[in-house]
Amino acid sequence: MTAVAPPATPTLGVVDGMDADDYHAHPALSSTGARKLLPPSCPAKFRWEQIHGQPAKRTFEFGRAAHQFILGEGAEIAVLKYDSYRSKAAQEEAEEARAVGATPLLEREWQQVEAMAEAIRHDPLAGPLFTPGRGVAERALFWTDGPTGVERRALLDWTLHRDTGQRLVITDYKTTTDASKAGVEKAITAYGYHQQAAWYIDGAIATGIGGEDTVMVFAFQEKTPPYLVTVAEIAPDDVRRGRERNRRAINTYARCVETGHWPGHAEGVITASQPTWAQVRHDEEYA
Repeated sequence: MTAVAPPATPTLGVVDGMDADDYHAHPALSSTGARKLLPPSCPAKFRWEQIHGQPAKRTFEFGRAAHQFILGEGAEIAVLKYDSYRSKAAQEEAEEARAVGATPLLEREWQQVEAMAEAIRHDPLAGPLFTPGRGVAERALFWTDGPTGVERRALLDWTLHRDTGQRLVITDYKTTTDASKAGVEKAITAYGYHQQAAWYIDGAIATGIGGEDTVMVFAFQEKTPPYLVTVAEIAPDDVRRGRERNRRAINTYARCVETGHWPGHAEGVITASQPTWAQVRHDEEYA
């Protein structure tokens, strides 16, 4: 694999308090980008978003606002005195907030994330993980992938050292509609959180803030009362699988940069089949 030339002005190491816009504008490959390179997405979609960016989504903005309340870091929140975004005035105020880097929230949404933050603080497991003064919020990591030369990056929600100070614990906060065990496992599979865990742990080791015993946990919180929280550590075998997917994504990225070719879902004619359940149903009915 031919090495990929690093960015012209690389930022390597650990950066605390980095501006979010500066972090997301950095050309290094992120965990989110790596997941976008692999099925069910593809390099062409990754490249499009890399060039054009992503449009603002309400679910993303709500999540960012919740992060700000929980972590005490992040973009300013602009509270809009409207019941919904249906009116032109509400939409215009939201766009004005986004234009200056703020996160727009309806007043009821602001009350919602405030209640969620309060529930986190009183949770016996998640509360201590996010105790102010014990950890560091939004720590940006930058490092170089050895086999390919690809620059990598990660933004850790919260880091703290447990026990004697030798073991790093990375905590990532997620809002969800279902924090049950089944819901958490479904989200891990759907959104590739096992890849994120492997990516962040590897970044902590590469930049020297953590060792081989680094642990990453996810705090999943439901967005409806009573705002239940589940803290989950992804099984080691799934972290391994995530690391394998990350390696394929990095190699794919390196190849695309080298060739300038960002393929779509398929090249050439494919043979498409019905899903197994449809085939079985047909065979049962027409046997």
